[in-house]
Amino acid sequence: MVLLAGCFVTAFATDQRVASPNGKLVVTISDEGGKPAYTVSYDGHVVLTPSALGLKTNIGDLTQQLTLKSCDSKTISDHYTVRNIKQQIVDYEAVEAVCHFTQGNKPVMDITFRVSNRDVAYRYRVLPKGETRVCVVESEASAFVMPENTTTFLCPQSSPMHGFARTSPSYETSYDLDQPVGRNGWGEGYTFPCLFKVPAAQPVWVLISETGTDGDYVGCRLLNEGAGNYRIGFPQQGEMNGVGSITPAISLPGETPWRTITVGPLANIVETTVPFDLVQPKYKASQEYIYGKGSWSWIIGMDSSCNFDEQKRYIDFSAAMGYQSVLIDAFWDRQIGYDRIAELARYGKAKGVGLFLWYNSNGSWNDAPQTPIGKMNNPRIRRAEMKWMHDNGIRGIKVDFFGGDKQPMMQLYEDILADANDFGLLVIFHGCTLPRGWERMYPNYAASEAVLASENLHFGQGSCDAEARNACIHPFIRNTVGSMDFGGSTLNKFYNADNQHGTHRVTSDVYALATAVLFQSAVQHFALAPNNLTDAPAWAIDFMRMVPTTWDEVRFIDGYPGKYILLARRSGSKWYVVGVNAEQQPVKKTISLPMFEKGSSLSLYSDDAQLQGSLKTIKLNKKQQLTITIPCNGGLVVTQ
Repeated sequence: MVLLAGCFVTAFATDQRVASPNGKLVVTISDEGGKPAYTVSYDGHVVLTPSALGLKTNIGDLTQQLTLKSCDSKTISDHYTVRNIKQQIVDYEAVEAVCHFTQGNKPVMDITFRVSNRDVAYRYRVLPKGETRVCVVESEASAFVMPENTTTFLCPQSSPMHGFARTSPSYETSYDLDQPVGRNGWGEGYTFPCLFKVPAAQPVWVLISETGTDGDYVGCRLLNEGAGNYRIGFPQQGEMNGVGSITPAISLPGETPWRTITVGPLANIVETTVPFDLVQPKYKASQEYIYGKGSWSWIIGMDSSCNFDEQKRYIDFSAAMGYQSVLIDAFWDRQIGYDRIAELARYGKAKGVGLFLWYNSNGSWNDAPQTPIGKMNNPRIRRAEMKWMHDNGIRGIKVDFFGGDKQPMMQLYEDILADANDFGLLVIFHGCTLPRGWERMYPNYAASEAVLASENLHFGQGSCDAEARNACIHPFIRNTVGSMDFGGSTLNKFYNADNQHGTHRVTSDVYALATAVLFQSAVQHFALAPNNLTDAPAWAIDFMRMVPTTWDEVRFIDGYPGKYILLARRSGSKWYVVGVNAEQQPVKKTISLPMFEKGSSLSLYSDDAQLQGSLKTIKLNKKQQLTITIPCNGGLVVTQ
């Protein structure tokens, strides 16, 4: 990282102003009445009205009787590479201002602001108090106050110890879209990230989240405190079966995670890299990890499919598709056994296919009975289990059914990741919290669910009917801030092994191809089945063979949360333009495609009005424009 001195903040002024490098995004920090606060404006429009700052701790109230003494300013430049995020190579530039606050003329707290051309971020640094070197953060005043007539796109937080086997909250609830401010979800606030639309001549979008959370803090949520006033909230007491504190303990001087605010048109929201810009790796990768595609029997065949013969069949299927892995889900320890898993691992290795194994996270935080259980929560047993996996060539683990966001649970996430790295294992989390910069922090982290994912398509027709709507939400909200392990892109007509019964898809085959690109995760276990080699269109199978899972660049083209989405991703020199539509009326657009050369031949995967897909070759015109139509529940893919 390169730090260059700058003069973007005037020291010892009543209000401190921090502007982005291009001057469009501005933060103003004040201490009026002894209470720290900030305001955010974008292109002349106020997008956050005066919003409170500060912490309450067990060694002092750092929300009042404070004086802003000065702010030290500099320009931050960083160039980094992370293979498993939406943009592999990132050049980050921001203006940083460290604002020093005193209480009774004694330094008590610093607040660091970072302002880039599309993002604002801030975090607190609590200073020692005399001989006191530790404290408990009892609450945060951190607020985000929206202007009047702002609308919201939010995912309600669920109450703890409810749902299947008392496993909530697990970030698996449906979004409320285009709602007025002033609500508090189902009474427990909202899970990050949280999207808002601020009225202006051209609406300004605001995405609020957090990053850099590890075992030194808690995972937070957003609480509404009336009208447009939203505030950082700590976990609920009932999480982890009521065990443990909802408040984090930190050593001093100690820093909180970053609060992030992405601002601007929807392109800024979709393309932001702020979760990764603000963090650093916590350890070195023990090896070069292999990402890529895989198959997964459970989504179609459920628990009974986790047997030796079916998993061997899926290994053969992955090999036929050129995939890198197979995910073996719950109950493998009982229904296959350790010795035969080792046999499957050897069989897969001979075919170039690695195994991911499912584990229950549990100690004592919910009633989920799926096994293996009681292993990932115990350091001694966990490391022995991971050594066995390492010795038998297992590629990674999927750990499920976590118990909330209290500090001990965040420590468990970190401990699982660090131990897995020692044994060369990739990690996927399910039934879990939102990742908060973890792709860069933990080199063996692959992805998290933290979304109402594909399993719900198997369990209820209502989820199938809403599939396209949800797909048009995630690229704007959940998937903007971290890898999303959705497990979709099925080509079965039915979510059943015989492909004739159960819940059925209402989306098209082209839609399935589009979401393989739309949903970003470096490891993708698709919901394809061996029968698709013969019962799905050849063009669809051929596409699913070649589609990448790691990307060099993303570009937003057009869309609206919950209605439709058009975006482009680049892998190497090859671009994929994809779209899906959830609106009853077809989406008809003429879109510019400057990533393709004039007159170039392109492959166009599209649907007719009856959702019958086809592949054709077209030539891009001299204006580099293409007129497209996407029917309801349909998709579009354009590639070279």
